[in-house]
Amino acid sequence: MPTDALLDRFLTGLAPLAPVAVWAHGSLAAGDYVEGRSDLDLIAVLPHPVSTRTVWRLALLHARLRGEPLAGLLHCTYLTPDTAAGAGRRHLTWAHEQLFKRPVTPVTRTELHTVGRVLRGVPPADVLPPVQAGELAGFVVRDQRDYWRREVDRAAHWTRDVWVDLGLLTFARATVTLREGRLISKREALDVLPGLGAPAEVVADIRSRRYEGAAPPTEEWALRRARLTRDYLGPAIDALVAGS
Repeated sequence: MPTDALLDRFLTGLAPLAPVAVWAHGSLAAGDYVEGRSDLDLIAVLPHPVSTRTVWRLALLHARLRGEPLAGLLHCTYLTPDTAAGAGRRHLTWAHEQLFKRPVTPVTRTELHTVGRVLRGVPPADVLPPVQAGELAGFVVRDQRDYWRREVDRAAHWTRDVWVDLGLLTFARATVTLREGRLISKREALDVLPGLGAPAEVVADIRSRRYEGAAPPTEEWALRRARLTRDYLGPAIDALVAGS
């Protein structure tokens, strides 16, 4: 299986840095993983501060993996025991085939505590403090209000599959989190969307492409789908934020 082969190569390459732990979150941990489509979302906890030499070694590791199947989908954020607690702190991350810094969000931290998959070392509870309910809810509201609502108005995005899929699925997941205080998978979010009034054609389109191997959309359908999605998602986000 290409996924297992890539993870084995990554873990072998990371071993000289003696990670305290390596965890999977996202689809790979939640049982919603589709090989070749889903990202491989990982967190590695290194034992020492991330020095310039460590950054160089990690960049070399990821560069060596570039030729492997699925390597472009492997994302990993690097923590240390001393920096893991700060939810707003930005950490070295490899994603989209480059190194940069980003936070480990309350959503990711909650995923790690609830469904996180231990690939090496200690479990998340040994390193990460628990996420408070108010912290998770506050993040979800800000994400919908400050990021997704703004992006709905950028029409050019929404002819692309990735924006339609993530926009609607993230909204459904946010709604359940705010209503019930729990996280759901992307597959579960698809089942929730019809009850939230999402366009049935668009929900069916997402399901068929993600899980049934359907062909990419025609240009005509992509344009119509974009309009349906944006017409739904803008008011839906406004209502969710207003009611939170």
